[in-house]
Amino acid sequence: MAFDFKKEYREFYLPPRQPQLVEIPEMRFIAVRGQGDPNAEDGEYKRALAVLYALAYTIKMSKMGGETPEGYFDFVVPPLEGLWRQEGAQGIDYSRKELFQWVAMLRLPDFVTAETLNWAKAEALRKKGLDCSGAELFTLREGLCVQAMHLGPYDDEPATIRQMTDYAHAAGYRMDYSDERLHHELYLSDPRRTAPEKLKTVIRLPIAADGKGE
Repeated sequence: MAFDFKKEYREFYLPPRQPQLVEIPEMRFIAVRGQGDPNAEDGEYKRALAVLYALAYTIKMSKMGGETPEGYFDFVVPPLEGLWRQEGAQGIDYSRKELFQWVAMLRLPDFVTAETLNWAKAEALRKKGLDCSGAELFTLREGLCVQAMHLGPYDDEPATIRQMTDYAHAAGYRMDYSDERLHHELYLSDPRRTAPEKLKTVIRLPIAADGKGE
């Protein structure tokens, strides 16, 4: 059976809709950084997703060729994730999507090294003509967060975020955004195949326990 991050780590990928506190361990990703509205047709964000999935599936299917990385095991490609920020803002202003600075990313097993990623980039270029040079290995150390499952359109997320923020403040925590600690989303639904009201998105926000809240 292929290793499935969602099944093995349900507490990170399938939280309840009610906000909860969670300690997130260090995780490794392949990532592409960019900026701008993620909904823009043929925009930077959609090109980044094409790169991420090409690399992830190239690595996954390396078992079929002669370049299987040391320590390889078969895995289910995990859900897409994203870190989001806007310059000078605390949190996210959904009415100004053009100001987004983002990191699009896919979690990968620890056997994926820089050498493995470089091989996958070369394979994607050779087989698909796809330039994946902007992708990088990215280690994320989130630590203490509040998270919840948001059900519905992405533009309705502010209501869930308010609920999460109120929960964190009531528990004696403050929001702790910084250049290293960002608004984090995990996309469990494919918006191309899922009705907006049924979209499932895990929202994860950084918090700290050293104040009464903002």
